[in-house]
Amino acid sequence: MDIAALSMAMSQTSLRQAAGLQVMNIATKTTELQSQNLVQMLQESPHPNLGKTLDIVV
Repeated sequence: MDIAALSMAMSQTSLRQAAGLQVMNIATKTTELQSQNLVQMLQESPHPNLGKTLDIVV
């Protein structure tokens, strides 16, 4: 393999990794914002006992 092809392959790999990290960062921020909004909605609930417990089955 010549140096130019190796250089292009390494550049593409680096770009792919950077793009993947950016997508993961955006997903993390979105999830964090949604969680904060959920907590705020539960705190503003008109019924004090409503939303205190959450049953989740995984």
